[in-house]
Amino acid sequence: MERKLTKSRLLDRDVLESRVREVEEENRQIRLQLSQSQGLAAQPQEGNYGNQQWVASADTGPEDVENTAEERANHSDCARSPTAEKCELIHVACVCAGHNASRDVVTLVKSILFHRRNPLHFHFITDTVANQILSNLFQSWMVPSVQVSFYDADELKSEVSWIPNKHYSGIYGLMKLTLTKALPSDLSKVIVLDTDITFATDIAELWAIFKKFTGKQVIGLVENQSDWYLGNLWKNHKPWPALGRGFNTGVILLYLERLRRIGWEQMWRLTAERELMNMLSTSLADQDIFNAFIKQNPVLVHQLPCFWNVQLSDHTRSEQCYTEVSDLKVIHWNSPKKLRVKNKHVEFFRNLYLTFLEYDGNLLRRELFGCPSQASSESTRLQVALEELDEDDQCYEFRRERITVHRVHLYFLQYEYTPTDDDTDVTLVAQLSMDRLQMLEAICKHWEGPISLALYMSDAEAQQFLRYAQASEVLKNRKNVGYHIVYKEGQFYPVNLVRNVALRNVNTPYVFLTDVDFLPMYGLYEYLRKSIVQLDMANTKKALVVPAFETLRYRLSFPKSKAELLSMLDMGTLYTFRYHVWTKGHAPTDYAKWRTATTPYKVEWEADFEPYVVVRRDCPEYDQRFVGFGWNKVSHIMELDAQEYDLVVLPNAFMIHMPHAPSFDISKFRSSPSYRYCLTTLKDEFHQDLSRKYGSAALKYLTAQRNI
Repeated sequence: MERKLTKSRLLDRDVLESRVREVEEENRQIRLQLSQSQGLAAQPQEGNYGNQQWVASADTGPEDVENTAEERANHSDCARSPTAEKCELIHVACVCAGHNASRDVVTLVKSILFHRRNPLHFHFITDTVANQILSNLFQSWMVPSVQVSFYDADELKSEVSWIPNKHYSGIYGLMKLTLTKALPSDLSKVIVLDTDITFATDIAELWAIFKKFTGKQVIGLVENQSDWYLGNLWKNHKPWPALGRGFNTGVILLYLERLRRIGWEQMWRLTAERELMNMLSTSLADQDIFNAFIKQNPVLVHQLPCFWNVQLSDHTRSEQCYTEVSDLKVIHWNSPKKLRVKNKHVEFFRNLYLTFLEYDGNLLRRELFGCPSQASSESTRLQVALEELDEDDQCYEFRRERITVHRVHLYFLQYEYTPTDDDTDVTLVAQLSMDRLQMLEAICKHWEGPISLALYMSDAEAQQFLRYAQASEVLKNRKNVGYHIVYKEGQFYPVNLVRNVALRNVNTPYVFLTDVDFLPMYGLYEYLRKSIVQLDMANTKKALVVPAFETLRYRLSFPKSKAELLSMLDMGTLYTFRYHVWTKGHAPTDYAKWRTATTPYKVEWEADFEPYVVVRRDCPEYDQRFVGFGWNKVSHIMELDAQEYDLVVLPNAFMIHMPHAPSFDISKFRSSPSYRYCLTTLKDEFHQDLSRKYGSAALKYLTAQRNI
């Protein structure tokens, strides 16, 4: 009986295996028939859009045979699209050089982070400027599951400097050709993007297209949507060779592993050398060379549907890439006109771009669901510090602010300044928020030297500032002003943190520490440089005090000399600063002595003294526990005194405070007992820290405070 059952099972298995083989053969025949049908459908037809007849593409499935070639190129079927693995690391590369590109790439990064569900590794090929800006930005942004690597563009210049290029991108516009050499040798695939790209979908969808590459395909590109490579834009227009309309290199899938295997570096060089014999230079930088290479090697390209690079330059066929704007995946602002480009849906595109431009980057610090990331040492340290805080402490919010990491975008606008050779150069250092923006033009008219400004703003306010600065005849012509954005977060104004950002990013040996609502006297920059030499600042510890005055008038005929200022002081047009509100803040300056002084004179520190001073750049930083109103400058002067700086008043220098509405923080100080209590608590803790740091020499500060 048992033997019969075994025999029966064997017969059943044979029948099952035979049936499986029959089904597999039927499937093979069906696939063969469908592929033949698809081949017929893909043959050149009248009205076919683009390179369908030229390029092998794996972006279509059997059910596409009833669609036109154009429809297959422009629509995706979510059910058939390959997907990136959950938590798979996606690599993205950009070439970024200069202040403007560093600002543009942030909007691209925001659009990617907004939609993404995978860990990301950004690879930036940068010049020195972009490296400084972006490394600082990402370090302070602290986005989970994001890695960032930088590669020195200067080391790659020799690879492409021999190629004449007429494109406005200059030598950096050729560097995408060098990525197989520039990027790590064990990196197999990368998405390469221009900085003027905006994503409208998850970048993982684009990454997944690598799975559709056939065995020979090494580059994924979208067809060029202008007539450039057709050579009919004007008489005698002679573009580089390309397949049909050619391809746009704003979005590239590079299969690095395969490119290295086929000898990409040698191949593109040979292509460029051959074509330059006739063309003499490139017009569209790397794009010309990529296209000439593809013309010779069409089997190596994988054509992407054109919604992966909707090119918004004038006279393009971009509108044929989508039937609904919701179909869009990637928008490419590849016209010099950028947001002013002609397109019937440009308002939609512009609004999408502006959404990310002004989007609060702090909201992108979210963890990826289901993809645990390795916490950085800095984030671990902050988490430990946060856990040590007592949430029941009345001053919890003040203490929490001290360990908050704010995003910082250095050199938001172009900055070009080389300090003078005589080692006397001095930078005006200040901080401001949106409500003091109107002071900038006046300060620039009064101070011709370098300026370092830290601006505490939201993402949207930073864009308003950018428009203001670019429209101002005064500001746009000044390249020696460094604007550093500290992005808003939390309920307090972190005034000393913002000051420190401005102080750290100075490249002169001396700094003039001031506030943005003061106008320095005309000629103060040159006067300070002379005083630095006369008082031997290079070899002594001195803080030069610039006496502060104020006016209550919004319109002031600014004094051109000390004599004129004294006359206005006697007439009541001007006052010594805060004489009627906070006398102690500037009383030690000794204004009575200053009236007749002709040489610098030393003054002693007194409690609550907060003058505006000129010191060496390596002076102590401001204590960041003090936020909002109260003791932010007092504590700094106290530490200068603890470090034995001599306070020396300049006899022929002055600055005048201009009137403005009270700040939000001073209103909170005046109205909130809790605010005042916490400020007193922070003062006591500062005194204790000062005593630990400077020993018995710091006891005088505690005694002075108790005697008030």
